Amino acid sequence: MELTASKLRTRDIAYIGIFAALIAICSWISVPTAIPFTLQTLGVFLAVGLLGGRRGTLAVLVYLLLGLVGLPVFAGFHGGPGALMTPSGGYLIGFLFSALLIWAIERAFGRGLPVLGVSMVLGLLVCYAFGTAWFMVVYPMGGEAVGLWTALTWCVFPYVGFDALKIALALVLTAQLRRHVR
Repeated sequence: MELTASKLRTRDIAYIGIFAALIAICSWISVPTAIPFTLQTLGVFLAVGLLGGRRGTLAVLVYLLLGLVGLPVFAGFHGGPGALMTPSGGYLIGFLFSALLIWAIERAFGRGLPVLGVSMVLGLLVCYAFGTAWFMVVYPMGGEAVGLWTALTWCVFPYVGFDALKIALALVLTAQLRRHVR
């Protein structure tokens, strides 16, 4: 059944809640560094891949709102608006824009796995852009601004391989589980 633009069914709301919780659980699985290694992006990619753009983006939004009101759903069991003021706060906002981009690509080109794979890579680049820009604003280095190359060296390059594996895993799981999630 196709979702209408104005209505979410009970099943849709349940899926959104389940995937918001999945993203939170993925955020708790982390290696603490200035920008923690987490599985959050896997949760975001699974939400959008399995639920589709609309419900997946809503799951990401619910996850962010839960964290912003103070629930400890972010990496390191943090929550509250102060989480956005950390060096990794831009990545949290980037998750939402990644999901929105994946949704827009889905609407334009469909939900095929090749399209989903390309949209996940582009979504990850959007997340990197938000996160890196925010890191450069929030993380002062000896009172001086952090340069783009330094920010990329700290915030992007160490994560690329790990994030590529998460995209691959999300695509495999989406291919296997999509038929079970309507």
